[in-house]
Amino acid sequence: MILYISDRKIWEKQAVKQLGWVLFFGLLGAVYERFSHEVYSYYMIYGFAVPLVLGVLPYSVMALGEHRLPGEMALRFWNCGIITLTLGCIFRGVLDIYGTTNRLLIVYPTAGALLLAAGIGCAIAYEKNRGREI
Repeated sequence: MILYISDRKIWEKQAVKQLGWVLFFGLLGAVYERFSHEVYSYYMIYGFAVPLVLGVLPYSVMALGEHRLPGEMALRFWNCGIITLTLGCIFRGVLDIYGTTNRLLIVYPTAGALLLAAGIGCAIAYEKNRGREI
């Protein structure tokens, strides 16, 4: 595989963006837990882990290795899936701390999984059509 400098820079930029989300949601969880009157939620505490595991780690590995871009659409779907899952965790944590539930919380993991799958599908389709003129 050929590694283009622009590919590496894009992977690094994506990793830095995801690291920003990790820090933001980690700080949000810490502040919210601080003022939650000794009521805790693991969804709120570990909400930062979703962008860490699905964003920072894969993008850092891609930046260090020789990986080509899977296409802009694939990156957009993947990033939307990450933020959807993260917001679902935070919202679930808020509801846990408040002491209630909501049956509509199933929307977040379902939509997040579909967006991640769409990102993978777009990456596969992009790789299959690479080099062809449209």
